Amino acid sequence: MPFGINETMGQYSELFMLLAAGTYTVAFIAFAWDLAKSSKALRAIDLKAAQAEEAAKVPVTAGAGAASGTVESSSIPSRPGDSRLGGPAGRAERPSSSTAKNAGAGAGGAITADADMKYAADRRAPARVAVALTVLGALIHGAGVITRALGAGRVPWGNMYEFLTTGAFVAVAVFLLVLIRRDLRFLGTFVVGLAIIMLVAASVAYWTPVGHLVPALQSYWLIIHVSIAVLSSALFTLTFAMSALQLVQSHRQKTVAAGGADKLGFMRLVPSALSLENLSYRINAIAFIGWTFTLMFGAIWAEKAWGRFWGWDTKEVWTFVIWVVYAGYLHARATRGWTGTRAAWLSIVGYLCVVFNFTIVNMFFNGLHSYSGL
Repeated sequence: MPFGINETMGQYSELFMLLAAGTYTVAFIAFAWDLAKSSKALRAIDLKAAQAEEAAKVPVTAGAGAASGTVESSSIPSRPGDSRLGGPAGRAERPSSSTAKNAGAGAGGAITADADMKYAADRRAPARVAVALTVLGALIHGAGVITRALGAGRVPWGNMYEFLTTGAFVAVAVFLLVLIRRDLRFLGTFVVGLAIIMLVAASVAYWTPVGHLVPALQSYWLIIHVSIAVLSSALFTLTFAMSALQLVQSHRQKTVAAGGADKLGFMRLVPSALSLENLSYRINAIAFIGWTFTLMFGAIWAEKAWGRFWGWDTKEVWTFVIWVVYAGYLHARATRGWTGTRAAWLSIVGYLCVVFNFTIVNMFFNGLHSYSGL
């Protein structure tokens, strides 16, 4: 038997969601500020390094090996290029801030963040403020999810409003957990921005008062099936952001390699396109396993609820389409050499299918899953 409805808890939940959205908005601004400020600082360091390099070239009037008439000061050592990132061998190592410490050279010598994404020794105040605000927003957001569950007397993912609010919380929580091991603060504007969009969409387009579920959803399979779907979708959100940045970084590296101006200085805080692709691939592989279980458990639940494992319902079809797209992405990249921008676009297409499945399909396609849409 379902528990009683507590409308007061539901109102508290909506207040927490509003406060979380406001906190995320300030965190979003702080993340953007960090990118802009760091970009300006790195440009100043580049200018100072270029001036130091010119000053280090002194005329030589005598001595062996002075055929060119100049030598470079030993204060500017050189190192072999990073073949993994495509850096030119023997390139003079330019001084850089601790933000770009151990930075690799991307294709054509474009400077990027450290490929292993470990934290640098510097302290970027805006980034630290942004992370702190994101943690605060996540705590408030979590309180909103919990009070929604208490108000409805069940798990808070029985309709589109609850799926979006809970999904946004899980996406931010996963981002913060990954931050413990890897410096992914460059993803902050993307992840927090998507969380804000999800919360606004939930409140404006999909708001649903607390209430009981229809009998078909009153099953323990709701907890298993949808919770795995939410977690997988959160991981897909991270890889979507990485793939989008991969396309931008790849374009930047090609532009610099062709001798063009580096107009995206803030991308120096972002790892190379190859590093982003590799990490995105690993996370997509984990999310794909979760989505496989989502599909399997959904079929088992369908058999218990409707007496068949598969019925070509619109929601079932699109869940399978998402599985096929990500399976194709993993297979093509692992065995067919689909790397670079092609892999990034496949990852983005997969996420767009996820968005389509949980928005357009729920809103405009009738089927056995229609009751869970709004």
